[in-house]
Amino acid sequence: MRTFGAVFTGLIEAIGRVAFVRRSGGGLDLVVELPVSFDDVAIGDSIALSGCCTTVTKIARHGAGYRAEFHMVPETLAKTTFGTLEQGRRVNLERALRADARLGGHFVQGHVDGLGKVSAIAKRHDGMDLGIDVPCDLARYCVAKGSITIDGISLTIAKLEDATSGPSTVTIALIPHTLEHTTLGDRSVGDAVHLEVDVLAKYVERFAAPHLG
Repeated sequence: MRTFGAVFTGLIEAIGRVAFVRRSGGGLDLVVELPVSFDDVAIGDSIALSGCCTTVTKIARHGAGYRAEFHMVPETLAKTTFGTLEQGRRVNLERALRADARLGGHFVQGHVDGLGKVSAIAKRHDGMDLGIDVPCDLARYCVAKGSITIDGISLTIAKLEDATSGPSTVTIALIPHTLEHTTLGDRSVGDAVHLEVDVLAKYVERFAAPHLG
């Protein structure tokens, strides 16, 4: 069954690896190794690469899996970390949601709203607490116990620290499963991450605006 547009859930299916990066004018061509389980992927399909909805422009068998190519336009490079990707870098993978599939995370569009920065990492015996600085224009959409997408992963905000000026900080409590099956375990303090806030918050703001003067 074909997908209905580019909608995702934020539940990572696999981790891919960047095979090579090639500059193309003002854009960039990115080749990513996909696992054998992505055998239904075809040219024109949408895949979220670390939370960014991208279109498969080429695909071919390679070893036990596949190699897929994606083209990034300047706007994408300005909003994401793809401009600094290097060969061997791991990326989170999710195919677009099928109409008959279970929605286990939350509705994710694959539109990166901006970049956050890892501000703190605190390891626990049962996982890790990850602090992310969120720009003020995105922090207004964040609420404690609400949803946020970080590098394509649907996560729950465990704690929110609003700042009077500058970025606010959200804390995410990660379990071992998330660390094992996503790239968040690769992150260090100071790293940039892709952020997508909950689209429902954007709609509420839009609908409420005329009534708030």
